[in-house]
Amino acid sequence: MYSLEDINNRMEHSLVSNLGIKVTYVSPTQIEAVMPVDERTCQPFGFLHGGASLALAETLAGVGSMLLLGDDEYAVGAEVTGNHVAPAPVGITLKAKAEIIHQGRSTHLWNVNIYNPEDTLISTVRVLNSIQKH
Repeated sequence: MYSLEDINNRMEHSLVSNLGIKVTYVSPTQIEAVMPVDERTCQPFGFLHGGASLALAETLAGVGSMLLLGDDEYAVGAEVTGNHVAPAPVGITLKAKAEIIHQGRSTHLWNVNIYNPEDTLISTVRVLNSIQKH
């Protein structure tokens, strides 16, 4: 099992760190992270960009699948579908919670909910990872 420090260090100098995403909790079936809504993650009108939400969700699902796989396996995103249900203004920090809902040999399906600081649902995202052998 990787530590939070190992996971966050592994994501340095990538899209994940450039968006300010930090993993805050890991277990075999759940992953949590935070992401700021700022100049890196907003659209031109001062609200969270939907693409940043999807990147956050795919990151959590990818980390979650990575933690479940053997040394001879890796996961790649196969499908990401999201529903953005509320706006998130610049200046807040979002929290995301991912939970695996199917762990098969060739696919993992994750549900990721993204909340504002008041626990209002901002986005709900499904991520399907394809499990590959090295």
